[in-house]
Amino acid sequence: MLPVKKKQRGERKNMWFVFALLSAVFAALTSILAKIGIEVVDSNLATAIRTVVVLVMAWGIVLVTGSLGGISSISMRGWIFLVLSGLATGASWLFYYRALQLGNASRVVPVDKFSVVIAMVLAFLILHETVDWKSIVGGILITAGTLVMVL
Repeated sequence: MLPVKKKQRGERKNMWFVFALLSAVFAALTSILAKIGIEVVDSNLATAIRTVVVLVMAWGIVLVTGSLGGISSISMRGWIFLVLSGLATGASWLFYYRALQLGNASRVVPVDKFSVVIAMVLAFLILHETVDWKSIVGGILITAGTLVMVL
């Protein structure tokens, strides 16, 4: 029984990768579906429609999973940063949809995904996460790849 428990813990420990990979797949679908959907729609209106869908879906998941009770335990600091994150998300979506409307998805998406490198740098500077050689090399390669794809 003990090895099974350890294996289950290890599997849960690595679930972040499964969720991150699913996020990447759905982000890719988002880009392609959005490009098709905004052909004759104002990008701001398209962003608003997308936001309503995400809002309904997110609150539906909260209700179905019974997570609503946790709302009372969110600290003021937590609220402030969640609201700021929401504002950043909104700005990102507005700019992304406009860029997608104006440019080719094959060029817009790599620039948008350059956010990976920006997030890594911010994680090092603000969150004081450990900088290692893999992160540096990976960041350089992502940056180079982004430049190659858009130039």
